[in-house]
Amino acid sequence: MDQIDRAILRELQNDGRLSNQELAQRVGLTPSPCMRRVRQLEQDGVIQGYRAVIDPEAVGRAFEVLVSIEVERDREVVESFEAALQDVPDVIEAYRLFGSPGCLLRIAVEDLRAYERLWIEKLTALSGVTEVNSQIIMKRIKEPRGLPVDG
Repeated sequence: MDQIDRAILRELQNDGRLSNQELAQRVGLTPSPCMRRVRQLEQDGVIQGYRAVIDPEAVGRAFEVLVSIEVERDREVVESFEAALQDVPDVIEAYRLFGSPGCLLRIAVEDLRAYERLWIEKLTALSGVTEVNSQIIMKRIKEPRGLPVDG
């Protein structure tokens, strides 16, 4: 991956809706080689997809909580827990961690009442869960803006 590929990645992370014409101009290429490079980055799995960034308030999910969960340290239990998380749409990110806690979730719901319902009906009911700790997000200080791609 050279500097032009990295420039393409930077520009697309900033605005995934750039036309090929605009992208080519920004990275100093003509449109045809620029498109070839983008397609190659897609085929190689470097660019894994394109998404819209949605305002959480606009869709009724402005209440965010970081949740640390302890799960029994058994392979089958952990695999079952991770599979069950896939069916909980309020969990928008999930990470298995080394050490304690064993799992960290980012949850987006409408309000505290909705989170309480999720906590009672789903999180504590998941197989193998031994502890659930919640940290309510007061303010997002830094938005996700993509990965640094400098060489």
